Amino acid sequence: MIQVRFAGLGGQGILLMGEILGEAAVIEKKYVGQASSYGAEARGSACKSDVVISDSWIDYPEVTEADVLACMSQGTYEQNKTKVNASSGVIFFDSQMVKPDPASPLKHMPVPATEKALTELGNRMVANMVLLGAVVKALNLVTEESLRQALTSRVPTSLLKLNIKALALGVELGRKREI
Repeated sequence: MIQVRFAGLGGQGILLMGEILGEAAVIEKKYVGQASSYGAEARGSACKSDVVISDSWIDYPEVTEADVLACMSQGTYEQNKTKVNASSGVIFFDSQMVKPDPASPLKHMPVPATEKALTELGNRMVANMVLLGAVVKALNLVTEESLRQALTSRVPTSLLKLNIKALALGVELGRKREI
């Protein structure tokens, strides 16, 4: 079983990241628990999306101790960094949006998600897909094909091409950072 938490601010696509990963795991016939929460404001408040993936029955759908934390904002990094498995957990973070705690004993993996979304795709709104692709590939959580298939069913057709490019960019970054 692996427990993944995506954290950031409303409007960054955090909930979509969890939905896509969860659906990709279901495509691969895995058991999945998925839960999310967000603040009262639609945009700008802290939110999280938990995905639990297993080869067998899942007792509880929320992350109890994250194996993986992927953060897109400093505040949610601070809120969640202590909820990561101390012995084997890893934190992926958007290197433009989050400054990691140098005192943390956890493994930290910087991903230039916002920077790459802006410079290579011209749109910071797909930084979430860059980060998702990097996390999934670095840890081999699901196949690229399942991830693309799940993305296709969750993103509007008008935005699909850009999101697929962003996901591919993230997968390439994750390939270079394989753990």
